[in-house]
Amino acid sequence: MNNAITDVPGIKVGHYTDSDAATGCTVIICEEGVVAGVDVRGSAPGTRETDPLRPMSLGGKAHAILLSGGSAFGLDAAAGVMRYLEERGCGFDVGVARVPIVPAAILFDLRLGSSEVRPGPEEGYKACLNASSGPVAEGCVGAGTGATVGKILGPERMTKSGLGTASQKVGDITIGAIVAVNAFGDVVDPETGKVIAGPRDIEQGGFLSTMEIMKGLAMSPVPTNTVIGVVATDASLDKEQVNKVAQMAHDGLARAVYPAHTMFDGDAIFAIATGKEGPADVTTLGAIAAEVVATAIVRAVRQAEGLCGVPAAKDVS
Repeated sequence: MNNAITDVPGIKVGHYTDSDAATGCTVIICEEGVVAGVDVRGSAPGTRETDPLRPMSLGGKAHAILLSGGSAFGLDAAAGVMRYLEERGCGFDVGVARVPIVPAAILFDLRLGSSEVRPGPEEGYKACLNASSGPVAEGCVGAGTGATVGKILGPERMTKSGLGTASQKVGDITIGAIVAVNAFGDVVDPETGKVIAGPRDIEQGGFLSTMEIMKGLAMSPVPTNTVIGVVATDASLDKEQVNKVAQMAHDGLARAVYPAHTMFDGDAIFAIATGKEGPADVTTLGAIAAEVVATAIVRAVRQAEGLCGVPAAKDVS
């Protein structure tokens, strides 16, 4: 066990990272195709190919999930993921071709580094070439390269965040998550409620509370934030069940990010099930998914390093 989403058999993860431009993308590959679902809770999302994952649609299998920086421009990176999969004969057989299904979600990182550099098809393809089923790099890599949190008082007080992953094994079933954390609000320790990354208190050190600031301000923050992630399991689930797991996984987001699911965030979590193990209780799976999502979010900020003049949580005292 690597405490990563790749602990789920059949899952590979690859990053493309541009530290100079502070952007990148992350691909979660499942070449055989997996049952997939999604739940979008934030009100400022940027997504691709989510409708086929919902109940009552004809589709429902995915061959990869893309998480990307670059705002809406970053959705273009999915074309590179499709090219990689097509070259390997992966995709939905439509008779004349195989069409890979690559749902995607993006986060806004244009304010950090260079706003003119965004992941595109070549970057998505390179992320696939870097994919493996081994340990997953965390922190300021892939989709988390330009991620930040705690933005209510502006960019001069925000804290560098990143990407994190975690997993649990219960009996024969494995559940893993990978999350890129670019929240408007704070990241808190789910056990104590203490802010571990948020708007920095430049005068006295440590972090301020976004909620306390909100109560005293008449403000209209810009919708340029989001938490995006993927939950994976090797249990056998149908489309309705995997969507329920995605829904319950958001509980972990709400435990670790405060406030969550705001008008200014595009919070979206995908769920995928490889079916390599037997059926499992969906309620239990969803509850565990929430735990691994919360752990991955905490790891995202604790593994991050300062970048482009924005200090990480480990640099704040």
